Amino acid sequence: MPTLRINIVLFGIGNVGSTLINQVLQAQDFFLQQKNIELRFPIITNSTLAFFEKEGVKNQWEANFAQSAIPFRIEDIIEYVKELELDNLIAVDATASEAIIKNYIPLVQAGFHIVAANKKANTLHYDFYKELRVNLKRFDRKFLYETNVGAGLPVVNTIRDLYEAGDQVTKIRGVFSGTLSYLFNRFGEEDIPFATILKEAEQQGLTEPDSREDLSGKDVARKLLILARELGSTAELSSVKIASLLVPELPETLPLKAYRQQQRVLNKPFQIAKITQPENHVLRYVGEWELQSGTLEVKLISVPRNSALGQLKGADNLIEIFTTSYGEQPIVIQGAGAGKAVTARGVLSDIIRIADTLVYKAQLLQDWVA
Repeated sequence: MPTLRINIVLFGIGNVGSTLINQVLQAQDFFLQQKNIELRFPIITNSTLAFFEKEGVKNQWEANFAQSAIPFRIEDIIEYVKELELDNLIAVDATASEAIIKNYIPLVQAGFHIVAANKKANTLHYDFYKELRVNLKRFDRKFLYETNVGAGLPVVNTIRDLYEAGDQVTKIRGVFSGTLSYLFNRFGEEDIPFATILKEAEQQGLTEPDSREDLSGKDVARKLLILARELGSTAELSSVKIASLLVPELPETLPLKAYRQQQRVLNKPFQIAKITQPENHVLRYVGEWELQSGTLEVKLISVPRNSALGQLKGADNLIEIFTTSYGEQPIVIQGAGAGKAVTARGVLSDIIRIADTLVYKAQLLQDWVA
């Protein structure tokens, strides 16, 4: 069978998107030899501009984008791929924007599969969540988003496989934020004020530009909701009970400069929480979902130091999955849950999963014709 060309339209060329392009370019020979596929990027975009290149971007893509990118609408992209009769289409959302999400359904209807690092499509109102899946089924398209939870860790696929195999997942609990993992792992091991660790994490680029986005617990809530919906929950993001780590003196409305100057007010409440917990325990900020009660909670808890959660190091994520089949012993998935290289590799894995399906279908068609 001739080499199958996979046409990828990439939305977002920030850390993850640009790293993805470079990973594909570096591995192109491997994919040709081992998979018989050629991955091409005929279109790459940022939030306002798109670069169109029929034969796919090359190593100098950044310079070409800067010189030749033009304003675009989604309709322009759909019209372009139709005019060039491009097939085997995958739209990759490497943004954190809600703007692109409203175009998922038109893209599916135009023949695109979707791979998303962007979590927001899976946490919008359930009506949209359901409508998207109706269209995916109707047009026989795939929507993969393994990196929505745990970056490159196989969390979403594991939970989906358990559910589809008929095993009943009874509880999910875990540290879903690499940033908060780092903060509390150090806080549990070192005699350093919490605000000092937070400041160092900010300086190392381990937090969002405004670390209140991490401390608010909203990102953990999104990841927890994504997993709950994989298990059939119809919950909304507003249903998640979030115990924010932000104290009243540091509201999200406080100017960023003032927030950074006043972070020391975090020291007292966390030091109290640390010294009042049982002996040989450490603090962990977790997301937790239970089947029986249907509750989704994001909260600070105290766990034994020798437990799976208690032994976390660095900025690792750790997710515990309790099921009927596995009983009291959970499935534990642990590893790096953040980073542009890890996330881009996870996105690429999803692209390859779709590409493998397309190769299989093309082979079936060729055999049938023959």
